[in-house]
Amino acid sequence: MDKLVIRGGAALRGTVRIGGAKNAALPAMAACLLTADAVALDNIPDVRDIQTTRRLLETMGVETDAGAGRARHRVSLRAAEITHAEAPYDLVKTMRASTLVLGPLLARTGRARVSLPGGCAIGARPIDLHLKGLEALGATITQEHGYVLAQAERLRGARYAFERISVTGTEDVLMAATLAEGETRLENCAQEPEVEDLAALLGKMGARIAGAGTPTITVQGVARLHGAEHRIIPDRIEAGTFLLAGLITGGDLTITHCQPAHLKALFERLRQAGAEVRVAGDTARAVAGGGRLRATAMTTAEYPGFATDLQAQYMALMTQAQGDAEITETIFENRFMHALELNRMGAQIRIEGRRALVHGPSALSGAAVLASDLRASASLVLAALAADGETIIDRIYHLDRGYERLEEKLRAVGAAVRRVGNLIPAPKHHAAAAQG
Repeated sequence: MDKLVIRGGAALRGTVRIGGAKNAALPAMAACLLTADAVALDNIPDVRDIQTTRRLLETMGVETDAGAGRARHRVSLRAAEITHAEAPYDLVKTMRASTLVLGPLLARTGRARVSLPGGCAIGARPIDLHLKGLEALGATITQEHGYVLAQAERLRGARYAFERISVTGTEDVLMAATLAEGETRLENCAQEPEVEDLAALLGKMGARIAGAGTPTITVQGVARLHGAEHRIIPDRIEAGTFLLAGLITGGDLTITHCQPAHLKALFERLRQAGAEVRVAGDTARAVAGGGRLRATAMTTAEYPGFATDLQAQYMALMTQAQGDAEITETIFENRFMHALELNRMGAQIRIEGRRALVHGPSALSGAAVLASDLRASASLVLAALAADGETIIDRIYHLDRGYERLEEKLRAVGAAVRRVGNLIPAPKHHAAAAQG
């Protein structure tokens, strides 16, 4: 099992190019199931979750053609015939977003059998919102042997209000509604940029969608969709992670090929903390403005609020800020597992339910730490970059799920980081590994 070995103390300086958004690419790939024509996607990140999704689609009969070399960020998907309308447990357990195939399969074939995803290190991710939305469209849902079976001769448009905001729930029901008969009105929808990006792709495929990016989305169902070409939006979480990496090391990083409009909540917090944030076109730069950053409270929220996927990285930054920062997590009930590992490195963090109280600045020192999920892994990388000495981060397969060539990008801006095989005994911890 690979590990990252990081020697801290170097201020990161330079430019980092941001790749495509994993969380936009995954539903876009699932959307290929809605048509027999080819769907070509550009700016696809080369990460493990994308590879898992390709394997999943191939088990259903989808022909996939991924580029190589410079074209490795482009993939063509053609579901001319769906031979197997099922998402098996072996694939769903490694990536919860696999459940996004439920709506497209049901709309296209009238049947879908998808494994329940189960629990997660950062909290339960039930798909009840997906199921209730599909039932509102006329599907019959049953559950047996750990699988959800959805059936419908033809979905019918309906009005449905999500009980809670759900990104994947919004995306799943939206895709199903494109082929439903009549009009569908979805309320209390997720407003994330990834939802808007999916709607843009579906529109190119012939779907009639209005209101994506707002709480209410209206869909006029069509009889069939056709192929299309689409470029995936930049990854706002990767962009935010690198900006925070520059700040925690006292460096000066500029990120390019990003979408600054998607990072407004992060920029607001950084400016409150005393950082200088500059934006120009598709670039952003953040530097500490003369002195140590100030501790600043933060609460995660659905977009356009502060992204839960940047909470762990922000907590790492606050260990180096002056004062006490209160961080409140409202999206997932168990997303502070990284705090225990940060404390092992010398941080002073106290957990009180869904609140984390961070006292800074703390002198961090290298240690052997364990990654529990994708974004927790990123927070440990940031802490290691700022720590004195060498840090060994185990279970970095979590990082590989969502960050492409992370260590290469870090080395290019001055970090001392290398990937090693299973040469060092893993630390004995009580924290359980699971997907994030």
